[in-house]
Amino acid sequence: MPLITFLSDFGYTDHYVAAVKASILKVTPQARILDISHHIEPFNIAHGLYVLQSVYQDFPEGTVHLVAVDSQGSTEGRYHAIKFKNHYFVAADNGILSLLTDSRPDLLVELSVEGLLPHPAKDVLGPAAAFLAQGGDIRELGQETKSMRELLNRQLRLSDNAITGHVIHVDHYGNLITDISQDSLDAIGHGRNFTIRFARETVDRISPNFNAGDEGDCVCVFTSRGLLTIGINKGNASELLGLHYDSRVDINFPLTE
Repeated sequence: MPLITFLSDFGYTDHYVAAVKASILKVTPQARILDISHHIEPFNIAHGLYVLQSVYQDFPEGTVHLVAVDSQGSTEGRYHAIKFKNHYFVAADNGILSLLTDSRPDLLVELSVEGLLPHPAKDVLGPAAAFLAQGGDIRELGQETKSMRELLNRQLRLSDNAITGHVIHVDHYGNLITDISQDSLDAIGHGRNFTIRFARETVDRISPNFNAGDEGDCVCVFTSRGLLTIGINKGNASELLGLHYDSRVDINFPLTE
């Protein structure tokens, strides 16, 4: 049976995670449920998106991903199931699926729901995920549609001699993950030297890991997804540099003649 992953902003203080899992097991007692995280900041679509994008493709194709971040969703109470890159996702119509797929899912279905529900992750998303994990046809969950709430990913600013990006996530260690990719640096840089500027700091190289510098030094690395990340060896970069989500980061290259 395909795996069901579970991502939410529920935390562990209350019973919400267990209630959703119970709704899945009622439909599919043999379901395999793996928690990605339940410590997403409440209602923080950007945080949930970053975590989901970072890991979902590591799971086997056919995996069902239950995304209960801001699970109340829109005031209309709409919920969707999608197929994308041979994975399935169920979530509220709050924009997270449009960001994940750049508004181009392979298949989009609006889940059949009657009225507003007090716990849609338990009452709608859990049973839908269980149905898909059993091998059910996604089209049986509701009406196929082209309509979903669309949010736009912030775009990099690129020129011949500069890249401007922003912090898209601050991880548990205070490292600052940006939207600047290794591909963009290679495409603009063409092997030239560069300087990375953030806060009042400047770094002129990419290191293999955060231990490459002395303790307390600012270090820049690329994540496994190829995203530029700023950290401080044995320190919290976000706190020490005063940078947070959406803070600006610039890469400058020497002017060419």
